Amino acid sequence: MRGCGLSEVTNEIAKSMKYICVYCGSRSGDLPDYATVAHHLGTELARAGFSLVYGGSEVGLMGIVANAALQNGAEVIGVIPKRFSAEIVHEALTELYLVDTMHQRKQKMIDCADAFVALPGGIGTLEEIFEAIAWAHLGYHQKPCAFLNVSGYYDSLADFLDQAVANGFISAVRRQMIYFAASSTDLLDWLKGQTQASRVETKG
Repeated sequence: MRGCGLSEVTNEIAKSMKYICVYCGSRSGDLPDYATVAHHLGTELARAGFSLVYGGSEVGLMGIVANAALQNGAEVIGVIPKRFSAEIVHEALTELYLVDTMHQRKQKMIDCADAFVALPGGIGTLEEIFEAIAWAHLGYHQKPCAFLNVSGYYDSLADFLDQAVANGFISAVRRQMIYFAASSTDLLDWLKGQTQASRVETKG
C-alpha cells in the first residue's frame, strides 16, 4: 500500500509513476459518454499497472472509475471527509483515508499521487485539479496534470487558458504543462510518456 502521509515531500518528479489521482463528478452527467469513458479509464489504468487515487465516493463518475479499476485488479485509494463517510463512501477500496476537512482531502490526494487527471465534473472537480495545477506552477511539485476531454466537455476551458496566454496572464510554458487528452487511450499514452521522462530526469 501507498505510504502517503501529509508530511511527505511532494516537490520531486516521481521516480516511477504509479499512483494516478483522478478528479471527477459525484454525478454521472447527462451524456452516456461520460460514464463510458470513466469506466474505460479505470479499466485501462488497472491494465497498465497504475493505481488509482480518488475522492472515495461510490456515486457518480467517482464510483464508476473506482469500480472499473477494482474489477481489473488495481489498488484503489480513497480520501474522503468524515462528514460524507456515512452516506457515499465506497466500502470496498484497497485503502481509505478519512480526513476532517476538504483541505486535508486535497492535500492527501496530492501527497499520494504521481499525476493528476480530471474527468468531467463540476465546481469541486475544477477546484481540485486547478489547485494541483497551481501548486505545480508555483514549484511545490513537478507532477503532471491533465484533463480527459470527453465529448468536448473541456473545449471551452482549453480556449480560456489559451486566451489567458494571449492576454498575458499565463505563460506559454505553463500552458503547455496542462495536457488535454482526446481519449483515455491518448491519456494513457501521455502518462506512459511522462513516466519515461521522469525516469530519464532521475537518471540525469
